Amino acid sequence: MKQIFGLSILIITVNCAAQNIPAPVKAAFEKSFPNTVVKKWDKEGSSYEANFSKDAKTMSATFDADGTWKETETDIRVAELPAPVLSYIKSNYKEGGIKEAAIIETPKGKMYEAEVKGKDLLFDMDGKFLKQE
Repeated sequence: MKQIFGLSILIITVNCAAQNIPAPVKAAFEKSFPNTVVKKWDKEGSSYEANFSKDAKTMSATFDADGTWKETETDIRVAELPAPVLSYIKSNYKEGGIKEAAIIETPKGKMYEAEVKGKDLLFDMDGKFLKQE
């Protein structure tokens, strides 16, 4: 077990160093998601996004350069979206189906996201439409 943990830390360290991920970002990720291996780091503007799997779910977490957590996105099956979300999309986007679905958690709370026709539609946790991005 110690070997697996050590190997995980080594992989995270090598992956981060190779991509010039700031130390505060690495530390914030490791604190938020202990014993989790980052599959890929992306730089999005001034933020850093870690892509990883946890509990058999595909996830990403975004941090500012100082390590401040911005959001976590967890992919879900389309069938896991609440009925009001599915109904809204069926009524307003007849030509396009849902390509991807996720739950997004930010410091302000959680919301559902559904990608339809290349657009991200955001809904509150009760399924009420919030906005399109």
